[in-house]
Amino acid sequence: MVTNIQIGFLLLRQLLDEDTVVLEVVRGNGKIIIASMYFDINRQIKDDLKKIEAIIQHAKGAGVLLAIDSNSRSTSWHDTQTNSRGSILEEFLTTKHLYLMKEKTTVTTLLNNQGSSNIDLTVIYNHILKAVEHWEVSNQESSSVHRIIKFAIGQGSWSRKNHGNK
Repeated sequence: MVTNIQIGFLLLRQLLDEDTVVLEVVRGNGKIIIASMYFDINRQIKDDLKKIEAIIQHAKGAGVLLAIDSNSRSTSWHDTQTNSRGSILEEFLTTKHLYLMKEKTTVTTLLNNQGSSNIDLTVIYNHILKAVEHWEVSNQESSSVHRIIKFAIGQGSWSRKNHGNK
């Protein structure tokens, strides 16, 4: 939910598909790219990583925030185990200099009748890392087996000029 009427959005149709929605968000001189992505467990994760690369390339240095149902597990994001998809994603995040927002907490991002895990990720690229604040997995009731992840972006400014020098 966006509560600031001074923020504009543009749907980036060239980057969307049945599992990915990408928005360009503009406030003043600042621009960030925000995507919601689903990594189908029945698809090779490398196909989804190509989508991330396309988003970063389109951003041309702007900040990027990715909300991902990764269907991958890793102790790097405080899951109880690391699977092969998690290992591949870990390496990708490291080599692409992507940052993971994940606090260690007893509240997992997914809870269903098969158990719980931390497969839902918030991934940050570039200068907006310092602008993402108050990240948390909520205990608030949801109509999904995925828990609500809350955060704020840019309570101050998130333009490249301001965050590049901090």
